[in-house]
Amino acid sequence: MSVPPRVVSVPPRVGEESDEFRAFALDDAVNGLARRHPLASAAVAFVPWQKYTALSFVAVMVVCAVLAPLYTLLAITVSSTIGYIAMMADRLLLFSRGLDASAIVTVTDEEALAIPYDRLPLYTILVPAYDEPEVVGDLIAAMTSLDYPADKLQVLLLLEEDDDVTISAAAASGVSEIVDVVLVPASDPRTKPKACNYGLHFATGSIITIFDAEDLPERLQLRRVVAAFERLPSTVACVQAKLAFHNGSQNLLTGWFTADYALWFGYLLPGLMKSTSPIPLGGTSNHLRADVIEEVGAWDGFNVTEDADLGVRIAASGYSTAVLDSTTLEEANSDPINWIRQRSRWYKGYLQTWLVHMRRPRDTWRALGPVGTYRFTLLLAGTPITACINMIFWFTTAAWILGQPTLIAALFPPYIYYFSLVSLIVGNVATVYMYLIASRESGNAYLLVPSLTMPLYWMMMSVAAIKGCWQLVRNPSYWEKTFHGLSAPARDPAEEPVE
Repeated sequence: MSVPPRVVSVPPRVGEESDEFRAFALDDAVNGLARRHPLASAAVAFVPWQKYTALSFVAVMVVCAVLAPLYTLLAITVSSTIGYIAMMADRLLLFSRGLDASAIVTVTDEEALAIPYDRLPLYTILVPAYDEPEVVGDLIAAMTSLDYPADKLQVLLLLEEDDDVTISAAAASGVSEIVDVVLVPASDPRTKPKACNYGLHFATGSIITIFDAEDLPERLQLRRVVAAFERLPSTVACVQAKLAFHNGSQNLLTGWFTADYALWFGYLLPGLMKSTSPIPLGGTSNHLRADVIEEVGAWDGFNVTEDADLGVRIAASGYSTAVLDSTTLEEANSDPINWIRQRSRWYKGYLQTWLVHMRRPRDTWRALGPVGTYRFTLLLAGTPITACINMIFWFTTAAWILGQPTLIAALFPPYIYYFSLVSLIVGNVATVYMYLIASRESGNAYLLVPSLTMPLYWMMMSVAAIKGCWQLVRNPSYWEKTFHGLSAPARDPAEEPVE
């Protein structure tokens, strides 16, 4: 599962690179991983054996449905119920492990500030942005608030060279006084990993992190990461900070999104860390050792959840990820259509990542181990597939309540019906309970209503998952743009970065 390392020459000064270097860097950013290790890249969504296996499975299901429709539907119902129970049991296990305070790395303000200048390494921040002129001001505010020596901090704003509006906004704001603007040659795919890979050719830091242009990281986060790396074993390749939202109380959707993140980053990711399972990284605030990025092949320019994919490759290469108790504030999607665009890309990318790493199942099994492979499958394949299946079962439940058709009665004989009913009740109650705990511990009282109304959020997830699965077949590497700058200007005091 390990990937041959990338070869990058000494970084040129930004703005002084030659045309030959730009061409080399762009080709490496897009095709580097796919060329060096084709089976590790999502440049091709389905390798032949996966395609033929999927088509054969569909053909068998159609034949079974024609010859024995009732028994086929019964088998699907039983399989789905077992899958639901497996996912819920694993989710509860991770949550219980995440309750342990030792599951997350904590660095106090005193420890962070006590690190002397000569022990602070060179640090590179990559900030990819596309068609986001409205958030350039946020970038300046966020970077100036970081407590880190300016001569050891390199900030690269990665802009597509034909993104005139964002380039103009950056020039007008005086951003060049704080960061270097790197113009990425315009080309497909228009993905975040392509921009980050291109930026790596200019990076000078031994630790590299990614922030989105609208992010507001806690001011001591970089120092805390340095302290964490000093404390943790040398096998730790990445320190993932927590993500939260500054506009969680804007509307019900942002409340759902905030509660979702509170559970994921507060408990489930630390639970994964505690269990030494692969950690699908967040798209921002993941602080990576530069040498390990090179060793594992950097990001896949064709994967639309490049963070999750990189997290799996880190684990498959024998490294691990730690979760840090430091928060970066982002903007939660307040518009349902915008939210579905973003979430459908995530679901598509999860499936992309699972398909890539299951091209050689035995290698993945050996690299991740049986538990790691099982959990990797539940998370990256089970999450979007379950969200799709949810829609079918909701319609089935509604049809039963409204008319009690005989077909549904036949599909749920007593030995399946009561088993499924218990799964439905226990699973939903347990999930809402986890959201309530996570929201309570985050100190945001306004998340009570969003936590109790989570089933409505799951319906939106189902729509996004169906769209993502369709796009995986039709346009796998298409990066559906998420628009920012839609939040209300007011922020919740409880969510401000810790000073």
